[in-house]
Amino acid sequence: MKNFKLNNGAGIPVVGSGANTYGKEGNQYSGALRGDTQEIDWAIENGYRHFDTAQAYNNEEVLGKGLKKSSLPREDFFITTKLNTFKGFSGADWAHAEIKKSLEKLQTDYIDLFLIHSPWDNQDEILEAWNILEDYYNRGVFRSIGVSNFEKEHLDLILENGKIKPAVNQIESHIGKWNEELIDYNKGNEIATVAWSPLSGIDENAKKVLDEIGDQYGKTYAQVVLRYQIERDVIVIPKSHNKERQAQSLDIFDFELTANDRERIAAL
Repeated sequence: MKNFKLNNGAGIPVVGSGANTYGKEGNQYSGALRGDTQEIDWAIENGYRHFDTAQAYNNEEVLGKGLKKSSLPREDFFITTKLNTFKGFSGADWAHAEIKKSLEKLQTDYIDLFLIHSPWDNQDEILEAWNILEDYYNRGVFRSIGVSNFEKEHLDLILENGKIKPAVNQIESHIGKWNEELIDYNKGNEIATVAWSPLSGIDENAKKVLDEIGDQYGKTYAQVVLRYQIERDVIVIPKSHNKERQAQSLDIFDFELTANDRERIAAL
């Protein structure tokens, strides 16, 4: 597995596993928890060590249970979770309580990467939340801190007023919405980009082009997309409820795309 170095020197595996529907009835985002850790078990067996979850997914405990029951030590894993700010910020006491819950559900005393999940319309509160993350980072509870779904103006707010630069901005990036401008802005500020839903947006026309490219290398269309993402220094967190497809998403380090391949993909 290739690691990407964050701006604080920490390493993050360039391919991780999303987990927002793992352990849920019907593999649905809003499904109730089934009580098992099947997808996490498969992912660990396949070689995943980087897992991405969030408070908003309501299944952090599935990941915590799966990692705990594996035979591997905690330090072998890279765990990302996120403060649920989709409905805004409910104050410092609320944030501390939610962070405590995440640590308990994940069965760990530290988190490798903790993110603010989404910006909201209150700059003072965003900075207050960021200052809380900085405190946990300084105490070693969070090994790296960052944001998710932040646009340039939100990043500028933290870059201009925070003490610690975000290590990561996790954003939407896939066929139909590569988000090149924001990725370039992240890169220009030494902020790593993580792409959520990196395999979205693939219609039949795109699949045909990707299959043609993949046939040259014995790779699937999905592997071609993931390879394209990592070749532009974007970390990816694909997710699958299929053990074989999970494995395929990791099998992208034995080929390289040509300039023509990349041009065709960028145009999709």
